[in-house]
Amino acid sequence: MKIFVPGRICLLGEHSDWAGGYRRINANIEKGFALITGTNQGIYAEVEPHPTALVLTSTTPDGVTHGPYEIPMELSALLAEAQRGGFFSYAAGVAYQVLTHYRVRGLTINNYQTDLPVKKGLSSSAAISVLTARAFNRVYDLKMTVRGEMEMAYQGEITTPSRCGRMDQGCAFGNRPVLMTFDGERLETTELQAGGELYFVIVDLNAEKDTMEILSRLNRCYPIADNPVEEGVQNLLGPINKRIVHQAIEAIEAGDAERLGTLMVEAQAFFDRYATPACPEELTAPVLHRVLDYAPLKPHIWGGKGVGSQGDGTAQFLARSEADQQAIIEIIERDLDMQALKLTITTGPKVRKAVIPAAGFGTRLFPASKATKKELFPIVDRDGIAKPAILLIVEEALNAGLDEVIIIVQEEDLPEFESFFNQQVSIENYNKLPRHFQDFARRLLDIGQHVRFAVQRTQEGLGHAVYSAREMIGDEPFLLMLGDHLYRSDGEQSCAQQLIAAFQKHGTSVLGLRRTPETQLANFGTATGVWLDSDRLLNLTEFAEKPTVDYARTNLQVPGLPDDEYLTVFGQYIIKPQLFDYLEEHIHNNVRERGEFQLTSALDRLRQEDGFLGLIVDGQRFDIGLPDYYLQTLHDFRQ
Repeated sequence: MKIFVPGRICLLGEHSDWAGGYRRINANIEKGFALITGTNQGIYAEVEPHPTALVLTSTTPDGVTHGPYEIPMELSALLAEAQRGGFFSYAAGVAYQVLTHYRVRGLTINNYQTDLPVKKGLSSSAAISVLTARAFNRVYDLKMTVRGEMEMAYQGEITTPSRCGRMDQGCAFGNRPVLMTFDGERLETTELQAGGELYFVIVDLNAEKDTMEILSRLNRCYPIADNPVEEGVQNLLGPINKRIVHQAIEAIEAGDAERLGTLMVEAQAFFDRYATPACPEELTAPVLHRVLDYAPLKPHIWGGKGVGSQGDGTAQFLARSEADQQAIIEIIERDLDMQALKLTITTGPKVRKAVIPAAGFGTRLFPASKATKKELFPIVDRDGIAKPAILLIVEEALNAGLDEVIIIVQEEDLPEFESFFNQQVSIENYNKLPRHFQDFARRLLDIGQHVRFAVQRTQEGLGHAVYSAREMIGDEPFLLMLGDHLYRSDGEQSCAQQLIAAFQKHGTSVLGLRRTPETQLANFGTATGVWLDSDRLLNLTEFAEKPTVDYARTNLQVPGLPDDEYLTVFGQYIIKPQLFDYLEEHIHNNVRERGEFQLTSALDRLRQEDGFLGLIVDGQRFDIGLPDYYLQTLHDFRQ
């Protein structure tokens, strides 16, 4: 298993993590608010289980390999290594915490590549701590959420001599902006969605600063301010920081780079005004300000400021465009002889394609399915038009803003599907149609421009069918919609739009779910997890394909739901393209379940290795796969 964890940079709100922690002593202190994001650089590792030890190998940014270094998977040995300090201590500290809380064996971590600069305020120690926590979580399926991994990494790092802040392990969220709120011992995290591309440049100032002295001086201003300087620091890290951070959130979500750059400049000016008097020896920062004020950079930037504890450590600029980002790096390296890194915050990969499997035989609807595919069975829509079921599913995808729909069919059924979407009715029949049906006939051809077909030559399970679309999907996330389900939203957003919105916000594969009574579990895939958001969004911890009631009662109950109610698959998924690697592995190695290549086991592996969310869809699912269900759908779908 391969894992990548980026570094972490604080865009705004440095020092607010520990400052907000003083609320446990003085409730009049404002909460801490910080905006962080992962860097484009980080730590790469291959991990696998080991029976008895934590085995570590590391390759530094300059290409030097250290290890393998083996530590017995015993509490005393891990604690001793953690307290010794050094790079390997972080992994040992996390392993110590994991072993304290879980029954696990050992782990082999081969950190084969690192392109993250160390000791530059980019949280390289936190990255290796998060990587270790994530490795244990995924290898042993400990069912920790991203937040859980972050907390485990934090506890592991403070087991070492490191005195990191709560902010550092935010790298667990990856290259996404995150708001962190610090209220005494409580930490809240909120993932943000950038409304447009943001192009940063991170600059190593090639200077020195004493972080411990900076922290020591600023901490003297808490918990009670005794003079104007201390009052200024509390004002800076409290109300001023709160206003700037929340205005920056609005700018990020709107994709307003110019406004965000202005806020960065404002934040630096306030820091200079209120923090520098508390530690002038370290925070006057002549190198930082010389770089921030360097005239040739001005045409290329919206703003700039210091990073982390500030001082002469690292600077960050927000570029006006991707071309300006490159120009900034060239100017800094040429004129100032300093190293610079790109940091680009993106809107995330867009879901552009949908996949609809329609290659099954329709055994449960025989002999009607011998006459025509069940996906072509007629359904009367709310507009009174009788449509084949597949058209309603395609319309759901296209109305959600997708560009392309891929229907998976058997080779002998391809002409029937192609004829429906791509061929106009004969001129004689066209002229017989009423005007509104003539309009719909033309609309069908427009819809057909967005429809493509993948052929599943042998029917060997849903996983095999989805794999048939691999070349057409490429390296993109996609919407999967089952071909024998129809969907109807109960709100303004369609069912597909709800899942797409959740994916865009969190960057994690999403499974649509619905609440289902225990008596129906034998017919559906079922999932369970940990609630993340208002009893609607979960971090999934297990999938089960049509479980028995006994298994569900023991393993699949969800907190907050009645004992006889579960969460079953709604019939829509947003899936990252890594799924195809797992399906390919199953097909190549002939890994079958009940004689077929199933989708559920590959989805569960994607859950283990990359995470998976479950969203209770605000809408209804209509099944046409059984005669009674089809009859009920005919009655209910038009309501």
